[in-house]
Amino acid sequence: MSLDAVQAALLASYESEGGINHLDGVNLPAQDSVNTLARDCMHLLFPGYFEAVALEKNAVPALVGRLLAGIELRLNAEVEKCLRFARAPDPAASARALTAQALERLPELRRIIQTDVTAAYQGDPAARSVEEIILAYPCVLAISLQRIAHVLYTLGVPLLPRMLTEYAHERTGTDIHPGARIGPHFFIDHATGVVIGESCTIGSHVKIYQGVTLGAKSFEVDNAGHPIKGVKRHPDIEDHVTIYAHATILGGDTRIGAHSIIGGNVWLLQSVPAHSIVQQQGDNVVVRPRRKLEASITSSQSPAPSPEDGSI
Repeated sequence: MSLDAVQAALLASYESEGGINHLDGVNLPAQDSVNTLARDCMHLLFPGYFEAVALEKNAVPALVGRLLAGIELRLNAEVEKCLRFARAPDPAASARALTAQALERLPELRRIIQTDVTAAYQGDPAARSVEEIILAYPCVLAISLQRIAHVLYTLGVPLLPRMLTEYAHERTGTDIHPGARIGPHFFIDHATGVVIGESCTIGSHVKIYQGVTLGAKSFEVDNAGHPIKGVKRHPDIEDHVTIYAHATILGGDTRIGAHSIIGGNVWLLQSVPAHSIVQQQGDNVVVRPRRKLEASITSSQSPAPSPEDGSI
């Protein structure tokens, strides 16, 4: 088939196979612009880490001013596109107001993100420095951009929050929905393959490992068979919980109590109380009191690995 024939067939498909065309519509947010926005935000959050040359302290005000001006201009433009897509009233004025509100949150976001870096350094004995964490640990990018996207999500900006978290997803293999509410001191060790759903809530000092899914059991549908939006579908994780590799925790009514440990490869569909240890034994999920199990390990005549070390 010649190129002319391929072109004609594609043009015909645009008419016959609708639904994936966006022709004569509003200008959508540009992926390259959003990716640049994500990178600039990381430079702003971590000055001196991603520059091509060493950053002197006396040069920081100029750098921050330049980055902020560029971020404001780009963020305002992309938010306005998103609002026009959603047919929001007066999108230009609304975009300016939402952009200002989002930028005002950056100092507080830096304070929280610092706790995430600290959690990574304290939670991984292989980490040799904070610099190594920021430069080489994928969780920093994934969590930081999710926190920025969450601000935009809570402000009601469509499209853009998911595009920001998708930039991190492509780079790290970690897919955190911008709607997820995540407390401070959050660490994702190794990060690859993690999925955290929209209505998930995560408390403070939570640590999870690679391959963990915090997802939905199933979708409620309307009379036409379409998924019902806006319902609670994903689990709640309380403070000081550790979830080991490839565990799957599902359901909007599932709550993991504080100070619990979820073992690797667990498939969990129900809540567990605080101070629990959860293990997968064949097809069964076994939930035991954490203090009781730790006491039995301590009193055992033969040495056994501590659950805190992941051998449960």
